Amino acid sequence: MPNPILPAGYSPVKPGQIANVVTCLEMLAPPPQAPAHPGDADFVLEDWRGANLADYRDLFRAIGTDWLWYSRLVMADERLAAILADPRVDLYRLMDRAGRVLGLLELDFRAEGECELAFFGLVQAAIGKGAGRFLVGEATRLAWARDVDGRQIRRFWVHTCTFDHPNALAFYRKAGFKPYAFMVEVADDPRLTGLLPRDAAPHLPLIEPV
Repeated sequence: MPNPILPAGYSPVKPGQIANVVTCLEMLAPPPQAPAHPGDADFVLEDWRGANLADYRDLFRAIGTDWLWYSRLVMADERLAAILADPRVDLYRLMDRAGRVLGLLELDFRAEGECELAFFGLVQAAIGKGAGRFLVGEATRLAWARDVDGRQIRRFWVHTCTFDHPNALAFYRKAGFKPYAFMVEVADDPRLTGLLPRDAAPHLPLIEPV
């Protein structure tokens, strides 16, 4: 069950916790196919289903530390392994032609008629070099092409938040997603619990509980 709707006005957060505003976006039909870009030849999308948990979490950290990704770091091994092994979850790594790992793509088809762009991210060195454009194009193509019980999905959705890259919302809108809802997420600060380095996400102040 979701939490109650927040009242209007300021809502305090417990010491040691952080809060961020989440924007949910969706597309309800495949967008027009984008023309091929010369830079696309620089990238390779590798099917990564069956990934080793340690390798998966290493890439998750490499991409997500600056944006406070923590959910898959605290998840029990058995639960994470079950998600990644589910035939309705597609997992990919983005590579360059030299074999360097640049990004992560996870598509979740477990909800009937839907695909969630569950995880999408790049290592810092790949940001701003066309890798994101290529990866979201491939994600969109794969989501709408997937045959789920003999049917195409009806909805492709994603959420981003105020912890994310400052261009993330505009990036998803340019890719064809439309905002439809806001939520607020409150969690223990993973930098205070020791899950992530204390200097992670410098754009978000670290507030020591008194």
